[in-house]
Amino acid sequence: MDRSGEEWRNRSGGIPFDAAWEENMKSIKQFALGTAVALGVGFSGAMTTAVQAEDANYVPLLTYRTGPYAGSGIHIANGMHDYLQMLNERDGGIGGVKLALEECETGYNAQKGVECYEATKGKGALVYNPYSTGITLQLIPKAGVDKIPVLSMGYGLSAAAVGSTFPWIFNVPDTYWDGASVVIKYIGEQEGGLENLKGKKIGYIFLDAGYGREPLPLLEQLAEKYGFELLQYPVPGAEMQNQSSQWLNVRRDRPDYMVMWGWGAMNPTAVKEAVKIRFPMDKFIGVWWSAGDDDASAGGEGAKGYKALNFSGVGADFPALNDIKKHVVDAGKSSTDASTIGSTLYNRGVLNSVIIAEGIRTAQELTGKKVITGEDMRLGLEALNLDEARLAELGLKGFAHPMKVTCEDHAGSHPVFIQEWDGKKWRQASDWIEPMTDVVRPLLEAAAAEYAEKNAPWPARTEPCPN
Repeated sequence: MDRSGEEWRNRSGGIPFDAAWEENMKSIKQFALGTAVALGVGFSGAMTTAVQAEDANYVPLLTYRTGPYAGSGIHIANGMHDYLQMLNERDGGIGGVKLALEECETGYNAQKGVECYEATKGKGALVYNPYSTGITLQLIPKAGVDKIPVLSMGYGLSAAAVGSTFPWIFNVPDTYWDGASVVIKYIGEQEGGLENLKGKKIGYIFLDAGYGREPLPLLEQLAEKYGFELLQYPVPGAEMQNQSSQWLNVRRDRPDYMVMWGWGAMNPTAVKEAVKIRFPMDKFIGVWWSAGDDDASAGGEGAKGYKALNFSGVGADFPALNDIKKHVVDAGKSSTDASTIGSTLYNRGVLNSVIIAEGIRTAQELTGKKVITGEDMRLGLEALNLDEARLAELGLKGFAHPMKVTCEDHAGSHPVFIQEWDGKKWRQASDWIEPMTDVVRPLLEAAAAEYAEKNAPWPARTEPCPN
């Protein structure tokens, strides 16, 4: 697993987009300066809150509602915003203090993401959610300097799970390496045991960027361990909507299973191409970011059986989501289409904001403060303990697996499940599946040590441990 510091930096670069998108981005202002604006349309087109920064806990949201990744990004942005806004409307915020929410449009571009970070970090930002592995990699060395944690929920640098090396980065509930291990474990179960993977072909189609390349070290390790052949099908960002050559190669190679690490327009295109070549959809499994309703429905009737990982609730039958609809969406304080509440990626955004909110609440309890700082937020995230009882209190019983963060483990390697598309909606198709922690954790620790060595002098941890 030879990863130089230069390679890590290269992997965080932006993805080329078409000229029309670039022109569109030029027309968007970098960020609405000043405090969060009154309940109206913010710079990115999303609702923001009318709260002065000194009287609130300020949460900037890095989102992308434009460009080729907007199909995925919009749902997540809506879910994130709406849950936090619901807490403002229903509860008056958290701990008696409102949340000041403000979005900054990144277009899933690393440079734009850094610009958003620099424009907002001085406004009392508590935490950043980049929603891009490329942006996350750029922010990792900045977080400790500026003392603002980064929450890359289920994405980003897998090695950041090692809290002793990365005290300011959190990727709870799972890393990409956890997810990749669950996919291989699930495939092994379908074949009657991991030992039966020997001689099999497993194809890996992925967005050719930091995000898609992140699981490769783990997949290569598992291929060697269990004797299967890993076939790689990279998809450049500029070719997400034209994957005919990759799928012609899939038809030629005839893999036994296909695994996808896609995002944005790549996902529905891949599903349609798989249907076109008549690949068996029950043997096509996407990561949790290839699990959108729009992703699967693009394949029509032929997409039945397509599967994906998930770690957040399926459907809208949760009291907290009902409260979002009542207090935010129906009240006209969101740009969300009510019909999308409960969709996979909307729910993913909600879970992200649940973690943010619980981090704030925990930080308030630990420090005795109502308005907290980024340093306080780091403590709150590191002491996060979202158990079944708390999920039920939040109106989210069964919405996620209980999750806990420790000073040593900022991901937790929590169980995930497989969901399957029935032609109209997702249904849970497996029990919770534990990642292969015996394989993953040593690799995470080795990768963290290597990252620190290649990026020397990497600061030794001096931050206090709250648990």
